[in-house]
Amino acid sequence: MLPAEELLGSQNSDGGWGYAPSGPQRGSWTEPTCYALLALSAAGQQASPSARRGLEWLARLQRKDGGFAPRESVAESTWQTALVLALPAGVNGLELSGLVDRPRAQAWLLDQTGRESGWLHRVRMLLSGVHAEVSVSYDGWPWYPGAAAWVTPTALSVLALERISRTTSPDADSLKRIRGRLDQGRAFLLARRCRDGGWNHGSTKALGYDSDSYPETTGTALLALHGASGPEVAEGLQCAEQLLGNCKSLEAASWLTLGLLAHGRTPARPMQKPHGGTLETAVSALASAALEGRNVFLV
Repeated sequence: MLPAEELLGSQNSDGGWGYAPSGPQRGSWTEPTCYALLALSAAGQQASPSARRGLEWLARLQRKDGGFAPRESVAESTWQTALVLALPAGVNGLELSGLVDRPRAQAWLLDQTGRESGWLHRVRMLLSGVHAEVSVSYDGWPWYPGAAAWVTPTALSVLALERISRTTSPDADSLKRIRGRLDQGRAFLLARRCRDGGWNHGSTKALGYDSDSYPETTGTALLALHGASGPEVAEGLQCAEQLLGNCKSLEAASWLTLGLLAHGRTPARPMQKPHGGTLETAVSALASAALEGRNVFLV
């Protein structure tokens, strides 16, 4: 069964997708629904009735502040807002206008910043004798409003804002703010590299020891840094190739593949067939499409 067919078969009756096709994780969530819609777009199914029902389900998750909640029972907007904005809008028939209030979602995303970006946190760090990482001067994005910034929500927010700047016509002030946040987000990612050149979830050190990088976050960061160059990116690409050679997770290997391809590097490892849940199936489909020249994050 092709990934797109598998995703179509696992769609819930309400239009969304769960993390797993059966069991307690079958209920619809924003994250797997967004990845399923991205995968359907990559497979040319972006105008299908299933994609429309998925978008209609997502539209119900937009909150009064403009952001999106992780599921219908949650009132608070979180990082998944970036995933919704990363969906192709007006591309190949996948329309979000009319279903989602994109300007309000964009405004919500631009307002989010990591707790460590604030001056109060930096003062507290200095008073406690803790030497803050160089990345504290850059505004990344948190998982939840008011929390610290992390690599994955920052990378996905960068990709979302890039799509907005490419596919819409923001006014001069909005465009200036978007470009400023993009610069800050990319600088945050470069500053959060681990000693081995890759990325973990956010901290380059833990309890005084150097942190090791993770394959999925390394791939996601490199994808967001597409078009960037320099020794930092070169070290990240070298780390990604090493991680891919030993990667046991198809989902993580798929993120590494997406990151390497975004920099013109063809991965040596062939793609495997998915055997897990929605995220693995969807992200592996995105990586397979990117290997064929269709990276939906970058169009």
